[in-house]
Amino acid sequence: MDAGCTTSYPALLDYKTEKYVLTKNRKVGALHRILHLGSFCYIIGWVLIANKGYQESDKDPHSSIITKLKGVSVTNFSKSKEKIWDVADYVIPSQGENVLFLVTNFVATTGQVQSTCPENPVMLDARCIENLDCVAGDPVINGNGIKTGKCVLYNSTHTTCEIYGWCPVETESLPRKPSLNEAENFTLFVKNAVYFSKFNLSRANTLDTSDDTYFKNCKYNPVSSPYCPVFQIQDIIAKADQSFEELSLRGGVVTAHIEWKCDLDQPANECLPRYSFRLLDTKNNFRTATYYWNKQKLEHRDLLKLYGIRFHVSVTGEARKFGIIPTAVSLGTGCAFLGAATFLCDLILLYLDEKASFYRRCKYEEVGG
Repeated sequence: MDAGCTTSYPALLDYKTEKYVLTKNRKVGALHRILHLGSFCYIIGWVLIANKGYQESDKDPHSSIITKLKGVSVTNFSKSKEKIWDVADYVIPSQGENVLFLVTNFVATTGQVQSTCPENPVMLDARCIENLDCVAGDPVINGNGIKTGKCVLYNSTHTTCEIYGWCPVETESLPRKPSLNEAENFTLFVKNAVYFSKFNLSRANTLDTSDDTYFKNCKYNPVSSPYCPVFQIQDIIAKADQSFEELSLRGGVVTAHIEWKCDLDQPANECLPRYSFRLLDTKNNFRTATYYWNKQKLEHRDLLKLYGIRFHVSVTGEARKFGIIPTAVSLGTGCAFLGAATFLCDLILLYLDEKASFYRRCKYEEVGG
């Protein structure tokens, strides 16, 4: 070809058009077919079938939760009397929310009055040998009162600083068995409703029934009663792979997770919640007190250090439905993968193959104007 003809025009004005060359290179041909097969399997198997890439989704539902615990237990509140515990006593807060505390054990210090008494020797800051070890006016670190300046006898083996506070001070003598041993038979009712605004879809985990006794007698079963969100406490702890007797002694934190997976291309009755339970922590306690006045108008209180199981209820969900846009995006991605396979094989053929220079001469040809 005349060299002058190919160099007389600026390269900017050159026009390139495709030229197809059929090569008998079996290695590159096999690679090309493998890449095409892999692209088809990825798009059809993974994107469209496994991940349902032809559907649009709503992963941020609005949610509401109402919880209720039911059950009654009796304990020896003090040496002289028993105490009946019902839902108003062992559930904190009293109103059902997504977080609640179930009392399973407690330490009671009854008849406390504001006075002076020896501090508990478990408080290292309160241990003393003489009065100089107890500086008057200093609080006991993590203790129960203010030092009076005296070192007094606590028992036959310990002397501690005298304090001004609520006396007698609290002791750390936990029962060997849970005080509310009937708590494992209590039931937890979890009512949940979700709304997917993108599809204007509302779902609830409770059966729409006019029978007022239904939820008092049913128990959750994913097959026979999927719309009865009533769980026995011991079943919840077992599903969290824990022992109720061990967990109830010092308390713990359990999360109850509700997951909604709704495929709106399927029948509506297949949109059901899934429940899972997991232990987050193995210790949980706090203190509360009941105040009263005796006949002499002197203020007293009964102090309770409550141990129990704290439940956190969380909800996540996703609703999916066929959509034109996600389908087009998924198919477009598949076409891009097919084009990338061809591009990769061209690079190997034209630059990495042992006959690359020969294939380049066959593929590229300059034609004068």
